[in-house]
Amino acid sequence: MFNTINYECHEGISWIKLNRPDKLNAFIAEMNREITQAVKLAGKDEKVRCIVITGEGRAFCSGQDLAEVNDDTNHGDLLRNHYTPMVKAIMACEKPIIAAVNGVAAGAGFSLALACDFRLASEKASFINAFVNIGLIPDSGNLHFLSHLVGRAKALEISVLGEKIPAQKALELGVINRVIPQDTWQKEVEEFAIKLAKMPTKAIGLIKRYLTLAENLPLDAYLEKEAEGQRIAGLTKDAKEGVQAFIEKRQPEYIGQ
Repeated sequence: MFNTINYECHEGISWIKLNRPDKLNAFIAEMNREITQAVKLAGKDEKVRCIVITGEGRAFCSGQDLAEVNDDTNHGDLLRNHYTPMVKAIMACEKPIIAAVNGVAAGAGFSLALACDFRLASEKASFINAFVNIGLIPDSGNLHFLSHLVGRAKALEISVLGEKIPAQKALELGVINRVIPQDTWQKEVEEFAIKLAKMPTKAIGLIKRYLTLAENLPLDAYLEKEAEGQRIAGLTKDAKEGVQAFIEKRQPEYIGQ
């Protein structure tokens, strides 16, 4: 089905694994398209309640494969045609998306991780806003996401200096959610994904949607949107189950509906 990624689903989790390990999972146009397709596919699959994006081999993603770029490349069109659709698909998906950063995340690979909802990093992972090192600006939504996470001053420092950020430092900066030891990497990523997959999926989707609204609306307008969102959430089967479980003093069993 796919040539540059591996795609599999089990236990309510969709695993999207970038699969160009010999190139440190560098992006080519086909990979951009396939990630976009896979995220949309998982988003529409009722059995999928959580998505994990990770890399095969020793890297998460080293960014754009420069073998596909030459002096005639229109970098704006490259973004519009390949990266923008990928980022928009991730942002439009109302299921939780985890970036499981198993190794280096550089350039647009860093951007891919930033676009996800959660970032889990192996202790061997690192992050590099490498764009400036080849005379370009961070792209694929990078500065938008990064500045929201660390603030303007630190985002400027990370982007202008273009230095490698080890996983522990990334955690301290607030770029990632947690660092996982290498010997428990797969186990802890799976446990985190399974936890999300067992939560009320519709509520998570609404939280994602309304966080975006909260960033862009004045308070009065947001409060009205919030009320409508809570009305929608209250009609879900999971909300009813959550209330009933609370009353009965038991653990809720959510079904993602």
